[in-house]
Amino acid sequence: MNLQQSKDQLLGAYRQMKTIREFEERLHKEIMTGEIAGFTHLYAGQEAVAVGVCEHLDDKDLIVSTHRGHGHCIAKGCDVKGMMAEIYGRATGLGKGKGGSMHIADFEKGMLGANGIVGAGGPLATGAALAAKLDGNKRVAISFGGDGSVNQGAVFEAMNMAVVLDLPVIFVIENNGYSEHTGADYAVGSKDIASRAAAFGMKSLQADGCDYFSVYETMAELLDLAREQGLPSLAEFKTTRYFGHFEGDPQNYRAKDEVARHRAEMDCLKNFRNQADDLNIALAELDDIDKQVLQLIDEAVEAARAAPPADRSEITTDVYINYA
Repeated sequence: MNLQQSKDQLLGAYRQMKTIREFEERLHKEIMTGEIAGFTHLYAGQEAVAVGVCEHLDDKDLIVSTHRGHGHCIAKGCDVKGMMAEIYGRATGLGKGKGGSMHIADFEKGMLGANGIVGAGGPLATGAALAAKLDGNKRVAISFGGDGSVNQGAVFEAMNMAVVLDLPVIFVIENNGYSEHTGADYAVGSKDIASRAAAFGMKSLQADGCDYFSVYETMAELLDLAREQGLPSLAEFKTTRYFGHFEGDPQNYRAKDEVARHRAEMDCLKNFRNQADDLNIALAELDDIDKQVLQLIDEAVEAARAAPPADRSEITTDVYINYA
């Protein structure tokens, strides 16, 4: 299997991770202004997982996200300005401003939607994988979920069905150490999420979710299994989140210096930059990307603020499917 990536691909991956980071860091500030309504769950710290997974995918492949879904959306190619407008509740948003942070979707990009229900992605992705199998076009479906999702019965049912029906679905578990406010070391009885997949008869791998290359290589193996053999699998990536479960979470359950330590020691962007010489990439090239990304985020916020709010006359449109 050839895992060699071109320089342009590597720079593209860095750009995606940096875009996710700055999108979330900016939202953290903008939420304080009171202009953004509803709950927001930031993805900063987990960028390598979303990008390492989605760099293998194209628009025909399908992903299902979580309440912490901004990173997955950006990694799958969703329009950043459309996302920002959606979070601001503007008519120019990807969901016309009616879904907000937890319900961003773009079917044209294969992004089936973020979801406010913990563990809901498992059954949805399994259904998408069944459709892909029936189509016979070697599409794959990815279910993103946190460590808390693996304690949901619907996820276990989905895993079992995926094995029974031989479906091309991969259950990606982002273990950031906390299910809302409860430590995974306490809440996961087996202490090893990846090993749970064996009970259902599927392959599982575990890797460093703060290292883009570790995620990319792990997913290459599982995606080959899904595309070529139509078989399900599970990947557990150990990672961290820099912000609370939701914006406003005081994080009293974390050690006093934990977030600062994780920002220093578990930063996928720093890890990537530290390998720049080996990749034949100049730091100046990464600096240029950083500037371009910051400009994009500025433009996204300005455009969102200037856009009209969601139109009340459309409150019931795009909600129900009419099979008539």
